[in-house]
Amino acid sequence: MITSTAVRLWIGAAGYCTHPEWLTLRGGSLRAVSFPAGFACIQHPEHGYILFDTGYSARFFDETATLPQSLYRYITPVLYQPKDSVVAQLEQQGISSDQITYVILSHFHGDHIGGARDFPQATFIYLSESYQAVKDLSPIRAVKAGFLAGLLPDDLVERSRSWSRSEATPLSSLIHSDLSLSVDPLLTNFPWQYGYDLLGDKSLIAIELSGHAEGMIGILLSTATADYLLCADTVWSSRAFTENRPPHKLAGMIMSDRQQYMINLNKLRQMHTDYPSIRIVPSHCNQVLQHWGGRWL
Repeated sequence: MITSTAVRLWIGAAGYCTHPEWLTLRGGSLRAVSFPAGFACIQHPEHGYILFDTGYSARFFDETATLPQSLYRYITPVLYQPKDSVVAQLEQQGISSDQITYVILSHFHGDHIGGARDFPQATFIYLSESYQAVKDLSPIRAVKAGFLAGLLPDDLVERSRSWSRSEATPLSSLIHSDLSLSVDPLLTNFPWQYGYDLLGDKSLIAIELSGHAEGMIGILLSTATADYLLCADTVWSSRAFTENRPPHKLAGMIMSDRQQYMINLNKLRQMHTDYPSIRIVPSHCNQVLQHWGGRWL
């Protein structure tokens, strides 16, 4: 284990969007392919049920009904049915929305915050720089940044536990002493050197993965059988790091910092090589859903 406490993990998708494959993967085809709006449910033995992102909800269509927000829907077509919502999927597991204690937001794009209003009892966790980057944008600039303010609860700030970049802690003090990594057990070659202890017990460790969006975070966690990095949108699919196929340069138009994006993509490739036992979970990867989705891990 790379964290202090084993949790249970359920990986799902709340709707899909479509993009031409070549835009998201070097050498990809011209055809449009689907990208799941991934989320994860984490069952913690002390803190209960925790969400990592929320995918889409029906509210997305309300928020994109008129210009300029409707540009978001036309640029990124969305496939969604009510049964796809996180709430509906949790109910199938016997989990009600008010049982969610925390919602961790990797970043503030519409396909990650779409269901945020559905969890009235939850505390929101995120890196403050991520919210600061979008909260005061004009409507046009917000659409360009993939941000729809109406998807967030009105009392977001009051219900938030956020960290600033300056509060990052060396990972060497956060990784569990019984870590089961066969290579470099002292983490001297681990691609990221700093993180955030989100719950104060070293069970969920956030690392900053800016580039796709300012202040984006991923989560390191352990189940009873495997270690995981939920890497959000560091890549759109696993093939980007397993086959060294970054997105087309035009994809940089929707990134906060293309240079930083490439830095974190290369770090992800390094981790895949040096720490192959850690399962990497991009939010929009169909392969991940096929391998690990739809069941408790």
